[in-house]
Amino acid sequence: MKIEKNKVVTLTYELRVQNENGEQSVIEIANEEQPMAFIYGMSGLPDQFEENLSTLSEGDNFDFKLDAEEGYGEYDENAVVELPMNVFEVEGAVPDNMLEVGNFIPMTDSEGNQLQGRVAEVTDSNVKMDFNHPLAGKELYFKGKVAQVREATKEELDHGHVHGAGGHHH
Repeated sequence: MKIEKNKVVTLTYELRVQNENGEQSVIEIANEEQPMAFIYGMSGLPDQFEENLSTLSEGDNFDFKLDAEEGYGEYDENAVVELPMNVFEVEGAVPDNMLEVGNFIPMTDSEGNQLQGRVAEVTDSNVKMDFNHPLAGKELYFKGKVAQVREATKEELDHGHVHGAGGHHH
């Protein structure tokens, strides 16, 4: 079966990124035991990721690169902000181990939008938070196989995500 809009696509793949020295390292693996499944056209993945799969069918292999702007965008220095320590207080104190460099903390901006921030630096009075996507500014190298393509159920289309293996469990 061919990949097309509203079909459930199940992939196995390796995702690699390149460091400053030009060396690639694997940062994510979707294998047969834990594949990635999504509804084509409703995935929330970068458009170019889906576009690179658009001509494929079940059983086909793929190997492609997404430039930073095709993936999660360029790294934005304006998405790194310093916040006062009291923003992180719960009942008057900052919870133990919350503000460790590298931790991701769910936050809400002034308009009520949900954000994931990564703790970049902690001082006595401030916390530097990075709200860039962890893969922003990186070229992404995908190599894998289309494990399965099937019709999405009405419930999956209504919910906007895959149920069962590789998908969402209610």
